[in-house]
Amino acid sequence: MNASPPSAADGGFLRLALRLARRGYGATSPNPMVGAVLVKRGAVIGRGWHRRAGQPHAEIEALRDAERRGHSVKAATLYVTLEPCCTHGRTPPCTDAIIAAGIKRVVIGATDPNPKHAGKGFKILERAGIEVVHGVMAAECAALNETFNHWIVHRTPFVTVKAAMTLDGKIATAGGASKWITGERSRAFAMRLRQGSDAILVGINTVLADDPSLTLRGRKSEARSQRSGGGGQKPLRRLILDSMARTPLTAKVVSDEHAALTTVVVSRAAPKRRVAALARRVNVLVAPALRARSRLTAHASRLDLRWLLRQLGSENVTSLLVEGGGEVNASFLFGGFARRIVFFYAPKILGGREARKAVAGEGALGWDEILGLTDVKWRSVGPDLLLTARLK
Repeated sequence: MNASPPSAADGGFLRLALRLARRGYGATSPNPMVGAVLVKRGAVIGRGWHRRAGQPHAEIEALRDAERRGHSVKAATLYVTLEPCCTHGRTPPCTDAIIAAGIKRVVIGATDPNPKHAGKGFKILERAGIEVVHGVMAAECAALNETFNHWIVHRTPFVTVKAAMTLDGKIATAGGASKWITGERSRAFAMRLRQGSDAILVGINTVLADDPSLTLRGRKSEARSQRSGGGGQKPLRRLILDSMARTPLTAKVVSDEHAALTTVVVSRAAPKRRVAALARRVNVLVAPALRARSRLTAHASRLDLRWLLRQLGSENVTSLLVEGGGEVNASFLFGGFARRIVFFYAPKILGGREARKAVAGEGALGWDEILGLTDVKWRSVGPDLLLTARLK
C-alpha cells in the first residue's frame, strides 16, 4: 500500500524513541538498542525500549506499557527505531504482535542490517494492511547501533582503539610510569566506553607493567539504569594477548572475583606448565601464530588477530575495546582490524627518546602507508582534548 510521507510530528516521536533506545546502552548485546513509542490522536500512550538480550523487544514493551496505562492500541501509530523482527529467536516475532494489536501505522527509522532479514518486516506489515513509513532519521537510528551492525554483517567485533596520552603522543615514561595522564572527566568517559563494550583487550606488557583490573570502576551509570528500569550492566570480558603465557598468577585479572571473565590468549609455543596453571584460574584460548607478517603488521604477540576476532565474533562479542600498549595498538591499527579510535590528549609534554608511545610498531615509512581518518571530531573534556574518528 502507498505510505504517506513522514511529517514533522513523525520526526519528533522518533526522536523520543531514540532517547528511549539509548537507555539500553551496555545491556542489550548481542542485540541492538531499540526504542518504541505508541501514539494515538497525537498523544503518547505507550513507551518501551529493549532492556536486555532475551527480554521483550521495544515494541512489546511499548504495547504492554499502553495496556498498563489503560489505553487501547487499536488504530494507533507505532514509532520504532529499527525494523521490527520477523523471525523466531529468543522471543517471538514482533511483526506478529504488531498485527495482532491492530496497529494502523508504523514509522521506522533504520532497516534491519542483517541481509537475510532486511526489508522482510516491512513487507509482512504491509501485507497485513498496515501503513509503513521507513527511513525516517535513518542515519541517526543506524549510528546508534554501529557495533551491532558491523557484527551482524561481518561476524567479527567492531574494534575501537582507545588511548590516553600526552600532547606529544606518549603513554608512559621510559620506566613505565603512566597512571592518570588525563583528568577525571576523561577517565569517566573511558569508563562509559567500557560500559558499552562486550570485551576489553590489552597485551601482556600492560599486565606486567600496570597490573590493571580492567573492570568498570564506578557504578553510577548502572545505578541510573536500574532506577529507570534498565536490564543492568552485562559482564565485561577481559582479554590478554600473552603468546608465551607469562601472565602472573597474582595478577588482578587472574586472581580477583571476576577471573571467570578473563581469557588469556596464548600461542601453541607457550610452555604447557604455565598454560595449565593459568587454565585453572581463567579461560585460556590457544590461537594460531601469525603466518604472514609484513613490516607494518608484525607485533610482539605473534598471534593471528584475524583468527581471534572471528573467534570472538562466534562467541557473540559484538564490540571490542582495545586499551593495549603501543605495540598492541599498532597491530590493530596497521593490521586493518580497528574501525574507530578514541584518543585522549592531556595538556602535558613528556618527551624522551625512550618514552612509550601510544602507537608504536614499525610505523609508516612513506605517505602511502599512513593511516587516514574520517568522521573526525574534536571536543574538550575538562582540561583534555578528545579525538574520535573512524579508520578509512
